[in-house]
Amino acid sequence: MNILDKIIADKYKEVALRKQLIPVKQLEQSVLFERKSPSLAQALSTSGSGIIAEHKRRSPSKATINHNLNVQDVASGYEQAGVCGMSVLTDGKYFGGSLDDLLLARAAAQLPLLRKEFVIDTYQILEAKAYGADVILLIAAVLTRDEIKTLSEFAKSLGLDVLLEVHNLEELQKSVMPSLDMLGVNNRNLKTFEVSLETSKSLSAEIPDDFVKVSESGISSIKAIKALQPYGYKGFLIGENFMKTDDPGASATEFIKQLI
Repeated sequence: MNILDKIIADKYKEVALRKQLIPVKQLEQSVLFERKSPSLAQALSTSGSGIIAEHKRRSPSKATINHNLNVQDVASGYEQAGVCGMSVLTDGKYFGGSLDDLLLARAAAQLPLLRKEFVIDTYQILEAKAYGADVILLIAAVLTRDEIKTLSEFAKSLGLDVLLEVHNLEELQKSVMPSLDMLGVNNRNLKTFEVSLETSKSLSAEIPDDFVKVSESGISSIKAIKALQPYGYKGFLIGENFMKTDDPGASATEFIKQLI
């Protein structure tokens, strides 16, 4: 069992429990449920920087990244920096996040919010909407084509954007469908945790132009982004680079200044 298999096994148990605790009707009555979501895909396609900045306390590959920051401060700092969107980790066991982080980020900023989660059930998409997310992430490595179709179409019916993440050509080929907005290439090998931008470069030509291309993992320098832009990438998810500093917003501001 690799780390992703473990996370997904735990996620099935967690979602079953959450469904018992909070009924669907209660999620649908959230004050945020009727809110119109801004489009991250649109923001990326017209942006000069394409930065999606992340809030992440820890990860299985890096252990602790930063436990000292207030998520509202991070969100408002990112918004002031001019990022296109913010990714909020909501997995508790492996990443130290929660749905409350999403709620607090929503209260502090207007920018598009991505619920970064291991989505396996439409219930989690209802949660994303109820807690103020504008975008959901689907991971091709853990979903069948039919599951991707069901989950992405459900998200679209709620007015959410869909970012689908792939690691290789096989995942990409099974996943392309009209109910996606963005295709993200994760440069991290799930088995070895090694990171290579060559993954994004080699898959770029296989991604149809209808989708906004996003590169994820291992992007910590201006040089990396400049190397990927000629391959048609419009979005760049930056996870640890800003979060490992004392002031992620200031760090993002400086980064974007140098980039554009």
